[in-house]
Amino acid sequence: MRANSRPIRSRQTGPHPRLREIVARHLDAGYRRCPNESGRRAFASVADRLADGSFVLDAGCGTGASTFVLARRHPSRIVLGVDKSAARLAIGQREIDAGTPPANALLLRCELVDFWQLAAAAGLRCGRQYLLYPNPWPKPDQLMRRWHAHPVLPSLLALGSAIELRTNWRVYAEEFAEALRLAGRQVCFDQFAADEPLTPFERKYAASGHALWRCVADEASGAEVQFV
Repeated sequence: MRANSRPIRSRQTGPHPRLREIVARHLDAGYRRCPNESGRRAFASVADRLADGSFVLDAGCGTGASTFVLARRHPSRIVLGVDKSAARLAIGQREIDAGTPPANALLLRCELVDFWQLAAAAGLRCGRQYLLYPNPWPKPDQLMRRWHAHPVLPSLLALGSAIELRTNWRVYAEEFAEALRLAGRQVCFDQFAADEPLTPFERKYAASGHALWRCVADEASGAEVQFV
């Protein structure tokens, strides 16, 4: 990726005025959508391997480059990269088939909304979730497309894990932090330097001079929040 990425532009200069109202509604009501059959099949293919609660989730993993980095950081756990794009995942799967990445890395084609719903319904728990530069949707009327204001938020949180989000849009990180605080999580939020980028996007944004923001929430247990 070339280092010529433009910063995110939006009329929003701070958290959306309806954020608290929308997040509170989702936390109270839950999400009644029925997962797709393709999502059910995909989830069933990995559910047994994830049942012991030791996996790490790379949500929206793209080609799996970040999944492989995380697999090296968490060698004792399955690191599952989930993405909806068959084309992007095929790039990473070729590396897995060639035996290049760590053996604990696993890629899955599935809509994230389906995966989160099905994992929550199955009572799965994971060690940590990473959301690395996903879906900013910067227009104010797109708020509910952002993961922290999406109806799937209760399912995401039901996995009970520590959560780390990284983004090049400060507002997105601020909103994410506020949403998780409303859900009772302890949160750390900071600007950081990508000395060891987790994703190609992070490398490109850093090389383009973007500010990078990180938000980490605890495991819903009152434990001290730590950056990893």
